[in-house]
Amino acid sequence: SLRKQKTNTIGVIVHELNSNFITSVLAGIEKITTEAGYDLIIAHSSESFEKEAANALNLFHKRVDGLIASLAFDTKGLDHFRAFEEKGIPIIFFDRVEEKSDCTKVIIDNYKCGYQATQHLISQGCRKIVMVTASLKRNVYAQRHKGYMDALFDNNIPFRKDLVLIKDLSEQCGVEAAMQIMKMKPLPDGAFITNDFSAAVCMQTLKDHGIIIPDDIAVVGFNNDTISKIIEPQLTTIHYPGIDMGEIAARNLINHLNGYANIKQTSTIVVKSDLIIRKSSLRNNSNSKNRYPA
Repeated sequence: SLRKQKTNTIGVIVHELNSNFITSVLAGIEKITTEAGYDLIIAHSSESFEKEAANALNLFHKRVDGLIASLAFDTKGLDHFRAFEEKGIPIIFFDRVEEKSDCTKVIIDNYKCGYQATQHLISQGCRKIVMVTASLKRNVYAQRHKGYMDALFDNNIPFRKDLVLIKDLSEQCGVEAAMQIMKMKPLPDGAFITNDFSAAVCMQTLKDHGIIIPDDIAVVGFNNDTISKIIEPQLTTIHYPGIDMGEIAARNLINHLNGYANIKQTSTIVVKSDLIIRKSSLRNNSNSKNRYPA
């Protein structure tokens, strides 16, 4: 039987809390849910499938009216959300989603972003491009990686597995990546690091060892976090529209709750992202415009 009594609460499960991107998504969600008179219960999985499943169960027992979620690194399948489906409680997934599922998803075109970032480095004369990314099991990283590989292929640059460093995208990861890059002979001339914080730490470590950015290595990050404007040189990055993503996810969920949208009609919503070009990657002194809409 469908639950009839509303609690006017919406559950949100995120994979971390210490990222600018997640903070902006939460701000977007909160703006819309507050306007619609809902309270939020926020849980975070710390990148653990077990914790995510426990969060889901906990929010189910707290009788939330709907759920918005972004999946942990190692989440496989969506069985732990089945209780919600059976009770007709709508779920919207954002950013990290299960691609094969037929739930409503709010994403950016990660493939296009990976392609653009790599193509930009190639346009700056880079030929040996390192990619630092997280687990390729997760859709966002797998898609960025595919974009990177295809851009190399389209430019007749052979793909080299040894140039792809799989990390957890933490602060330590930026230091480790820099150390690994410096051991590569000859030194790579480009790096696409799929998180601005890791990219900034990596750049700083390379600079501390006398490597000049962008002359020796051109660097592109991902997310357009505040740090990308503070680090010297400023970091070329992909603007990731967190607030928009949060607002769209919340609006869709509330439409379901208000009966404007049938929970069975699901869709994939792609939010616009941009490549923002700054000094960390410009080697040709070409006066390229500093934004390519994705």
